[in-house]
Amino acid sequence: MDKLRIVGGAPLRGTIAVGGAKNAALPLMTAALLTDETLTLANMPDVADITAMAGLLHLLGVHLNLQGDAGANDDTHVVDFTAKNIASTTAPYDLVRKMRASILVLGPLLARAGEARVSLPGGCAIGTRPVDLHLEALKKLGAEIDIESGYVLARAPKGLVGGDIVFPVVTVTGTENALMAACLAKGRTTIANAAREPEVTDLAQCLVKMGADIQGIGTDKLLIQGKPRLHGAKHSIVPDRIQAGTYLMAVGMAGGSIEVKGAKPPHLQAALDVLQACGMQFEPTIEGLRATCTGRLKAADVDTAPFPLFPTDLQAQFMALMTLADGTSHIAENIFENRFMHVQELIRLGADIAVKGHTARVCGVPKLTGAPVMATDLRASVSLVMAGLAAQGETTVSRIYHLDRGYERLEEKLARCGAHIERVRG
Repeated sequence: MDKLRIVGGAPLRGTIAVGGAKNAALPLMTAALLTDETLTLANMPDVADITAMAGLLHLLGVHLNLQGDAGANDDTHVVDFTAKNIASTTAPYDLVRKMRASILVLGPLLARAGEARVSLPGGCAIGTRPVDLHLEALKKLGAEIDIESGYVLARAPKGLVGGDIVFPVVTVTGTENALMAACLAKGRTTIANAAREPEVTDLAQCLVKMGADIQGIGTDKLLIQGKPRLHGAKHSIVPDRIQAGTYLMAVGMAGGSIEVKGAKPPHLQAALDVLQACGMQFEPTIEGLRATCTGRLKAADVDTAPFPLFPTDLQAQFMALMTLADGTSHIAENIFENRFMHVQELIRLGADIAVKGHTARVCGVPKLTGAPVMATDLRASVSLVMAGLAAQGETTVSRIYHLDRGYERLEEKLARCGAHIERVRG
């Protein structure tokens, strides 16, 4: 099993380019199920989650054609998705268990084929993330839904019908599933308390290119007028704001100055505001954002919340950053109930962290010291890499298959900016 070996203490200098957003690409890939024409997606990320979703779509009858170089950080990485015929409406456990985002095939399959059999999902062990909200939304569109032997069985033999959906809490994938299903439902659908994340907006904009009628894009209320069919389209995936935020915070951890190509300040404003208050400096560039850190940061408090507030997917990285900040910070995790599993690993490196309920108190320490640590989920794994960049001595991060789910060639990008980091094949 691969590991990352890091020798801390080297500041970061140079340029890092972020690829397309994994969390935007996954629903966009499933949108190909909504049409028998070709959906062409550019700026595709080259990460394990994308490979897993591609395997699932292939099983369902989607033909994939890769253009350009896999892993390129620009529009040369292009993939055509063509679902001329739906070969199967079953998403089996063996594939779905690898990634919770697989539930996103449910809405498109139901809308296009009138039925879907989708295994209850797996993925990172950061919380229950129930699919109840997805199922209740689809019921509002006329779907008949049962749970049997670990599978969601959804049927709409006469097609879906527009309805009014009100999410009791904000759900990104729930909004995406309902939105895609509503595009082929008869009549008008409203989705209230819809997620406003940039990835949801990116999906909606692509669906409009495919012929969907969607109003309210970027707001918490979406109005969809269903269409009998959608057509093919070409769309470039929005850059990954979580990757960008991670690299910006890595500069705060290791020191130095790097340009993050693809960073979009409006997608990261809540995090940027906090990081500036901590003492980091940012300067817009033609292609992104330059981050600079020349000394120890000041502690700050954050509460995770849906966009446009501080993202849960940057919580672990920010916690790592605060381990070396002057003062005490309080980090409240309000999205997932089990997303502090990185705490014990950071403590192994010398961090002073105490958790009570959904809040972590982080007291800055003079230094971290390298040690063997183990990744528990995607964002936790990259927080340990960040800590290793600043720790004295050698840190090894194991179980980095979590990391590979969402970061393209992380070690190569950091090494090019001066980090002493390498992948050790196991």
